[in-house]
Amino acid sequence: MGAGFFTLHLFYSMYTRLLKPIFFLFSPERAHGLAMRGLKLFLSFPMMLKFFSKKFDSNNQQSICLLNINFKNRVGLAAGFDKNAEYLHSLPALGFGFIEIGTVTPLPQNGNEKPRLFRLPLDKALINRMGFNNQGVDAVVERLRNRPRNVVIGGNIGKNKNTPNERAVEDYIICFNKLYEFVDYFVVNVSSPNTPNLRDLQEKEPLKYILNELMSINAKHHNSKPILLKIAPDLTATQLLDIIEIVEETRIAGVIATNTTISRDNLHTSDSIIRAIGSGGLSGYPLRNKSNDVIKFLKQNSKTQFTIVGVGGILNPEDAYEKLLAGADLIQIYTGFVYEGPGLVKRINQFLMKKGY
Repeated sequence: MGAGFFTLHLFYSMYTRLLKPIFFLFSPERAHGLAMRGLKLFLSFPMMLKFFSKKFDSNNQQSICLLNINFKNRVGLAAGFDKNAEYLHSLPALGFGFIEIGTVTPLPQNGNEKPRLFRLPLDKALINRMGFNNQGVDAVVERLRNRPRNVVIGGNIGKNKNTPNERAVEDYIICFNKLYEFVDYFVVNVSSPNTPNLRDLQEKEPLKYILNELMSINAKHHNSKPILLKIAPDLTATQLLDIIEIVEETRIAGVIATNTTISRDNLHTSDSIIRAIGSGGLSGYPLRNKSNDVIKFLKQNSKTQFTIVGVGGILNPEDAYEKLLAGADLIQIYTGFVYEGPGLVKRINQFLMKKGY
């Protein structure tokens, strides 16, 4: 245990003191690409893949069965990090229990104009207005044909920017059908603030329509796939009650709480910098309490049990534990992974094991 702790501490120090300052010299989007391509190249060597898999694995880790899926641990990578399923043979070596790809749309799209991803180091946060940039579902399917079998993979699906909301269901159905054979669960994303009018689909009737259509297709398969709904942290209590009702009526498997927020409250970053950045979804530490509040509300007000995946503001093991205490069954990280490095996954898993999770 002593050697394992020393190795983990060494990796953490190397990332925070050496690698992160180098990556932060580049624009966030360029740094992400460089880091992920470097990781993929590094782990293409079998010896390095084996070494990393061993070092970042949590011994006797707490596997759990949820959604009729066996997760090797509760810590997943949120959607947006590996949009196009390019790094599925590398990321599991860092200890993740599951990885969510996407958001995937039927047709390729470039997303919004750059720059569209911004760091707020004083707040340990990011602002993004990526706009569902991805290579399209067909390109993703081709990669998933060679997917690793030792990790749970979720497919986060959305609509193309140019698809009007009245026809949004068609886009979700296309992605659902094409990805069905290759992912373990689905996430319906109607909560990104970066696609015009997308959040209007969170309203009761259009959302019920989309979910019912997907559940109808799902029922025709012998082995149906869990469908979850990703919601915004900016919903009112009335809207959250509607979400609970929709989940219970459509009988989808659960909710991912939450996406990024459009709020800019209580930030340490100066107002002038925030104004210069402009629109986009805020993730990271400032989202922690909003996400926790949504999780608690869902847990306390639902009449039936459904799975809740907690995401937003997890920068350390204590944050992850707080999500579980609020009512989450699984957790996902993204911004915390950027600021704290790959060792965060194992640190969380080790802490949760000590807490009995």
